Amino acid sequence: MSRIGKKITKIPEGVTAAVNNGVLTVQGPKGKLERILHASISIFIEDGLARVEVKNPEEKKERALWGTFSSHLANMVIGVTEGYKKELEINGVGFRVAMKGTDINIEAGYSHPVLYNVPQGIVASVEKNKMTIEGFDKELVGRVASEIRKIKKPEPYKGKGIKYVDEVIRRKAGKASKSA
Repeated sequence: MSRIGKKITKIPEGVTAAVNNGVLTVQGPKGKLERILHASISIFIEDGLARVEVKNPEEKKERALWGTFSSHLANMVIGVTEGYKKELEINGVGFRVAMKGTDINIEAGYSHPVLYNVPQGIVASVEKNKMTIEGFDKELVGRVASEIRKIKKPEPYKGKGIKYVDEVIRRKAGKASKSA
């Protein structure tokens, strides 16, 4: 039995969840999310509670899908009610970040500035050397933050680059001086 899959997800007031033709739809104050369900997954919604079930809970792959889709459902409900947020920080001499319309302009030590096009459904903001990525789709927020971090990953010697605010960079000692 899947411990995560057995959890019942509470659907708060103002949020509607429905399953039609194998597509789970969750709509709330922040937006609308859809996810295609696997053939062996069934979701039952009644009295403000959602329960995920599989056809054969003894099969290993179906148990894995059970927990996965239960987590997807919970993340969708949280996303349309509260939303998700990731914060990134840019460090380095001459490294800058600024908004250019709805896009992010990043100067990260290259010969040219990098312009990152923010996808629809994401709200980006910049304050000094910190970027905030917000949205109601957890996967999209994480992917956008990851793509921005990939522009210039933090390096272990001086800590220059783009990192998550809560990320800890393990620093290395540079070249050791040779004793005579």
